[in-house]
Amino acid sequence: MDFRHTEEQELFYKSVVEFAQKEIQPGAAERDEEARFDRDVWDKAADFGLMSLPFPEEYGGSGASVMDTSLAGEALGYGGLDAGFCLSWGAHVVIGGIPIWQLGTEEQKQKYLPKIAAGEWISGLGLTEPEAGSDAGGILTTAVKKDGYYVLNGTKTFITNGPIGEVFVVLAKTDPEKGHAGITGFIVEKGFKGFSVGKEIHKTGNRSSPTSELVFEDCEVPAENMLGEENQGFLQVAMTTLEWERSVMLAAAIGGQQIQLEECIKYAKERRQFGRPIASFQAVQFMLADMKMWLETSRWILYKTAWNKDQGIMDHAQAALSKLYITEVALKAARNAIQIHGGYGYTKEYAVERSYRDAQLGVLGGGTSEIQRWIIGRTLIA
Repeated sequence: MDFRHTEEQELFYKSVVEFAQKEIQPGAAERDEEARFDRDVWDKAADFGLMSLPFPEEYGGSGASVMDTSLAGEALGYGGLDAGFCLSWGAHVVIGGIPIWQLGTEEQKQKYLPKIAAGEWISGLGLTEPEAGSDAGGILTTAVKKDGYYVLNGTKTFITNGPIGEVFVVLAKTDPEKGHAGITGFIVEKGFKGFSVGKEIHKTGNRSSPTSELVFEDCEVPAENMLGEENQGFLQVAMTTLEWERSVMLAAAIGGQQIQLEECIKYAKERRQFGRPIASFQAVQFMLADMKMWLETSRWILYKTAWNKDQGIMDHAQAALSKLYITEVALKAARNAIQIHGGYGYTKEYAVERSYRDAQLGVLGGGTSEIQRWIIGRTLIA
C-alpha cells in the first residue's frame, strides 16, 4: 500500500493551495469575526471546479476519486485558513450531494446534481434534531404519504448550510415504530410548501459557515423526491456517505495542522526569551514534536480511509478511527500552538486562537468522540 502522491496529484494539490491562498485566505479572519458567509468566495471556488470533484461527468462533475477529493480538502485547509468555508464545502459536496448521486433515480440526478456540481445550488443534510443528536435513530420528524406527496413535520437543528442552502437531503420517520429501520430519505427544496429556515445558530468556531434549524410544518414533498428505498434511509445514507465524510470532510484538518505547525516553528524561531529563541528550549521542541507526530499519523489514517473507499472496501471501524483520532489530535495540536505563542496565542492577533475554536467542533459534530469509541470497541469484541 503506497500513499505517495503521483506527479499529477502533487500538481493538483499545489493548484488548490494557490487558489485558496489567493481567493479564500484574504478576509478569512474578518469573515470569522463577523460570522459571515461570502457567496463571492463560494462562486470562485465553484468556478475553479471544487464543487464538482467527485460527481460523474455526465452530471457536470469531474469524476475525481475519494483520495483526490480528500487532497482538495487538505489543500483548502492548508491554503485557505478558513475552517468554516471547508465545513460548508464538505457538507455541500459530501453529505448533501453524494447521497443524491449514489441513491437517486436518474431523474433526480439529472435534476439536482448539475446545479450542485456547479455550486449554483448549495446543499446539506437534515438529520440532527433537538432531541436526537448521537441517537440519530431517535429523530421525531415524520413523513406521511398522502395524495402523491409525503407530508413532513418536525424540526432539524445544527444544520450546516441551513440558512444558505437550496436543497437538502432530509431524513424522516415513515414508520415511527421501527426506530432506525423506519427512516426514509427525501430531497427537499427550499421552495417547497411548508419548509422554512428556523433560527440561525451562532457558533464558537467555524463561524463563516452558517448553521440553523430547518422547520417542516405540513411540508409537501413530492413522492418522486423520496431518496432510495422507503424505511431504508438511515442505513443507505450512512453507508453511502460514511467513508466519504471520514476522509474528505476531515482532510481540511490535516491541512490546518500542517500550516499551524509551520507557523509555530516560524514563531518559535523568531520569539526570544531569556536571550535566545524559544525554539531552543526543550519544552517547546517537545510540543512541536508532538504536533509533527499527530500530523503524520493523522495523514496516514485519513489516506487509508480514502484508499479503502476507492477500493470498494467498507470498514466502519476504520472510518470511526479516522474521525476519532484526527479530530482529537487536531484539538491537542491547536492547544499546543496557543501554548507556544504564549499570551499572544490567546489574542486574535494570531490565527492559532481561531484554530483552537474551530478544532473543538471536530470532537462534537458528525458523531462525538464517545460514539466513535463505541463503534470501534463494539467492532473489537464482535
